[in-house]
Amino acid sequence: GSVVAYFTSAKFLLYLGHALSTWGDRMWHFAVSVFLVELYGNSLLLTAVYGLVVAGSVLLLGAIIGDWVDKNSRLKVAQTSLVVQNASVILCGILLMIVFLFKTQLLTLYHGWLLTMCYILVITIANIANLASTATAITIQRDWIVVVAGEDRSKLADMNATIRRIDQLTNILAPMAVGQIMTFGSPMIGCGFISGWNLMSMCVEYLLLWKVYQKTPTLALKSAKVEESELKQLNVKKESDMKPAEGVQLIVEKDVTGFEPQQEKEVSCAARIAEPFITFRDGWVAYYNQPVFLAGMGLAFLYMTVLGFDCITTGYAYTQGLSGSVLSLLMGASAVTGIMGTVAFTWLRRKCGLVRTGLISGVAQFSCLVLCAISVFMPGSPLDLTVSPFADISARLFESEPLPTIASPEDKPEMVFATGMPTLLNGSATPANSDPEMSPEPVPLISVSLLFAGVIAARVGLWSFDLTVTQLLQENVVESERGIINGVQNSMNYLLDLLHFIMVILAPNPEAFGLLVLISVSFVAMGHIMYFRFAQKSLGKQLFVCCTPDPKAVSDSSPPANTSTV
Repeated sequence: GSVVAYFTSAKFLLYLGHALSTWGDRMWHFAVSVFLVELYGNSLLLTAVYGLVVAGSVLLLGAIIGDWVDKNSRLKVAQTSLVVQNASVILCGILLMIVFLFKTQLLTLYHGWLLTMCYILVITIANIANLASTATAITIQRDWIVVVAGEDRSKLADMNATIRRIDQLTNILAPMAVGQIMTFGSPMIGCGFISGWNLMSMCVEYLLLWKVYQKTPTLALKSAKVEESELKQLNVKKESDMKPAEGVQLIVEKDVTGFEPQQEKEVSCAARIAEPFITFRDGWVAYYNQPVFLAGMGLAFLYMTVLGFDCITTGYAYTQGLSGSVLSLLMGASAVTGIMGTVAFTWLRRKCGLVRTGLISGVAQFSCLVLCAISVFMPGSPLDLTVSPFADISARLFESEPLPTIASPEDKPEMVFATGMPTLLNGSATPANSDPEMSPEPVPLISVSLLFAGVIAARVGLWSFDLTVTQLLQENVVESERGIINGVQNSMNYLLDLLHFIMVILAPNPEAFGLLVLISVSFVAMGHIMYFRFAQKSLGKQLFVCCTPDPKAVSDSSPPANTSTV
């Protein structure tokens, strides 16, 4: 009976819906980059444009999306974002299938402009899907989960940790699954599979959302902004349903004044145009005024790093002689340590409290990243600051023979880094600029081993810290502002992520990677210093509250009038 009750509970249904959603998301994010590379003749230009459009859109529209989440009912927001996201992916998959089938014909029509329009349409629809995914993440992971957990903070912590474990597992397994389909089938089959998956998943997720909503009556209650918007709509209806005599009198007044109606229309039109900008401004101001502002900024600063398993660090590993199989094992190890971080979070929060858990997690992460800083100066490190950052790019631009992985400075930052390394698309692990007739000297692995040991070990502290800040935002942000505050938090994360890409553009050579590591460790340190300042204020307030005497006890003791304020 207890097992059946668990599998039919709102909590489990929320987990199941999130697992289906993230599985589809991870498959699509992995596949769309591969599709764009395949379409553009193994060039990385479309992938770079897609990455910049996605990051820029969330950066600019994060607050507006969050405000929309706050102003509408929970079920409407969840269902709308779910349908828009999956419908966009399905439409994009069908469009990609058409392009793959008729690419040669599209190239000849209108001098290739029709194919270019298809590329623009694919990137635009994929960006809409990502924005809808952002809205889904805000409403489910930052709002629904808090309501389902109720007043039980331990339950909220366990649910947050479980959601992160699902994220970690799907982040590894979903790309592997769709990658196998694309390898043994074709990109077109991959498009069809992802479109079909999203169609079925959308129906199941829609049903699960409705079940969770029914099982949690408090989800139907939402304060402040929803009520305000509904009252405004009612006031507009009341004004339109005025008495005939008043209506005639109003018409006469407008006819006498002449230009007054036009002026009112202009004001209302200007107000509507200015509304998104006002929302954007108000969102950032509200974020700055939050008591957890420094904690959120500390988390955002962790995105300004090359110490993760993205294309930048993977490319550097290839230049150091690591094979693809070794890298896949390292990625699996990072997923394991990430799950360990979620387990550590729940244990530390019970023993030490939420704020102190963030402090311990920050110290643990930074201590592990010290290994990465040490690796820069160890044997095997290619650090050489005398090499010009753009030497490799300029050399390749003036080569007579084109290379398969040439990337221009306009390309995606992590791919620009690939100009100094072998062809990743062909899976070569031979160091760049090596003569095939001569056996290259083996590169000492001490430096790269220390680097990846630090990165993998730091995932424990990283994910524990991430969960700490997530729960702080859930507990300390008022219900009416959860959407807009978390939307601005996503924008901050993307902003720092873009800055780290720009940093790689400015120093794309392997010789400069050590400098990027040191800058990354510095930004992580600054992020944790911000959190330390937040913890100092928070724990200081708790200490003050604990030391403040009970007002009833003070009144009973009847102190002198001149000392009561003290």
